[in-house]
Amino acid sequence: MKISSARYLVGQGMKSIWRNRMMSFASFCIILVSLLMVGVSVLATINLNRIIGGIEDQSEAAVVIKDGTDSGSIDALKAQIEQIPNIAEVRFYSKDEAWENMKADMNDEEQDLFRYADENPLPDTFRVTVKDIRQMADTTMLIGTLENVDSVKSPTQFADVLISIKNIIMIIMTAVIAALIVVCLIIISNTTRASVFSRRKEINIMKYVGATNSFIRIPFFIEGMVVGILAAAAALFLTKFAYESVYGIFKNDMSLWNILGVNDLYPFEDMFVKVTAAYLIAGAVIGALGTSMSAGKHLKV
Repeated sequence: MKISSARYLVGQGMKSIWRNRMMSFASFCIILVSLLMVGVSVLATINLNRIIGGIEDQSEAAVVIKDGTDSGSIDALKAQIEQIPNIAEVRFYSKDEAWENMKADMNDEEQDLFRYADENPLPDTFRVTVKDIRQMADTTMLIGTLENVDSVKSPTQFADVLISIKNIIMIIMTAVIAALIVVCLIIISNTTRASVFSRRKEINIMKYVGATNSFIRIPFFIEGMVVGILAAAAALFLTKFAYESVYGIFKNDMSLWNILGVNDLYPFEDMFVKVTAAYLIAGAVIGALGTSMSAGKHLKV
């Protein structure tokens, strides 16, 4: 195709946006709302996974060391635990540290009861964090078989509940996102079809005077792509504004989230490039293909 012809077709596509501004605006709004619904749902799912992941990271197993174990054996036990594949971190929690922390949480009357205690009744322990909470039970069972381990206490029931909640949320969010995508595609298809249908006489006339199918399709393709990109840019701006507003609320009051083990939600800056690319590509493809494919139905005259 000659440069002059390409320039003409692109120009026609741009002019069509203004000539058919009402239908173009309708397509713009539909694509905008569709991208917003799907985009917000995906971002919500990503952050829900982060929240649950933060809670998972706080799930620790307490490995109680046999009383009387010397420091060399304790170091050897720590090395053995660290060699287990599913272990993320092992921290030694001495009986003295545990005793001081326990007394700090006591009131005056409780402290008086232990004031004259001859020995520290608490054991030395390891605080163990696992990589995959789904393997918590198997990992703790393996630790329990090691020498100088008295017992292992782990929140296996809580881990099972947390895994079940995570799976349920993922199934629900996947179904919601899939349903939104299907509904949005149907609405966009009907909107672009209505837009092209309003210009069917124009298409028929061009076909009768000898215009090729590609010559007719390209302006519609350009028109749909530009409308889709503009809708994607608007969706990106609204998503960024809404996300940063919600992020600011969570950032200012993180007391509950810190208790749950969530340090922060994902900053939008960390996802900006991916979200921008996803919006622009989706908007351009949906707009361009939807319009050009709808135009193809009126090419047979």
